[in-house]
Amino acid sequence: MSLDQLASEDALRLAVLLASDVHAVRIDEGALTLHALTPRGEARVALHPDTRAERYLMRVREVLAGHAMGSPGGYPVHLRRWTRSGHASPKNLEALLRLGEPEAVTAVSLSAHLTDELARRAWWAQPTSDIARAMLGHDAVRRGAMGPVLAQHLLEHLPFEEDPDVAIASVAAVAAAGLLDDAARERLWRAAQHRPHYLIGWLEHAPLTLPPAAAHAVPAAVEDAARAGHPLAALLVRCASAEGQGFLRALALALEKPPTHDATFRVLDATAAWFAAARDAPALAGVPPDVHAAVAALAATGRAAAEPILGRTTAVGPLMRRHLAPVLQPLLQHLQVVRAAP
Repeated sequence: MSLDQLASEDALRLAVLLASDVHAVRIDEGALTLHALTPRGEARVALHPDTRAERYLMRVREVLAGHAMGSPGGYPVHLRRWTRSGHASPKNLEALLRLGEPEAVTAVSLSAHLTDELARRAWWAQPTSDIARAMLGHDAVRRGAMGPVLAQHLLEHLPFEEDPDVAIASVAAVAAAGLLDDAARERLWRAAQHRPHYLIGWLEHAPLTLPPAAAHAVPAAVEDAARAGHPLAALLVRCASAEGQGFLRALALALEKPPTHDATFRVLDATAAWFAAARDAPALAGVPPDVHAAVAALAATGRAAAEPILGRTTAVGPLMRRHLAPVLQPLLQHLQVVRAAP
């Protein structure tokens, strides 16, 4: 598609724009305005359709694709499939951001070759939570200037996420990126008292950064065994620490009210991961039988414990939790035993 297929005023302004250094393009379809990110800031081109707006915007995107990628037919279908899977080549990433195509921005956010600078451009083009979560999955972005920007966006938008699974994914992305600073942790902990599913991504990816609770004393024999490398002893020492008690307190909150199937699977997996050292661990003298039994049961859980029940129901919320009571209530009781263990 050539510029002469556009209104003359638009063709002239786009020709001037595309002759300069354009980093990214986005199109406001409602306002019929093309926005471009350049080294000097943002440029705007008001569009003046001479046909139906939808058809005209397609022409504009075809012009952009022809200029950026030599593809006059627009954003090629084969590239949609390829780039959506995270395989966009490094040489194509900059060009993809100049297409004015939301799908192309998604492709850039998923690419293994994403850089902090490209993340900045992509964020300008499409500042959505989906894009933020995708880009926080890359080390270059986590360590770069964009990491805190994306983390702040996700945490600020948590109260507006109506889908609990999406909220969990946002917290998980920030926690996995190591971007929960002291202020963010305090705010998140307060919010989690009313929305305990916020804790699940935190439990998964940054368990020792949860607010600490009062530590418990550990019998000398258990401490000695832990220093000698006994896995069960080491687990009990960790559970008794201030960080461990903080984790167990948060885990109890999350286990009491998982809101969805996926939330249930994730919190059960987080439970099993924390207590994994107790699996097949040799007996430890001086540890009460009920503590042995509790840690063994917590270590043996995981999503498999809930799958037979959840596989037979689509219920969520309180009704789902009633179905899950035979799984969740014993785990909460075992957790209380471990939390109180000397």
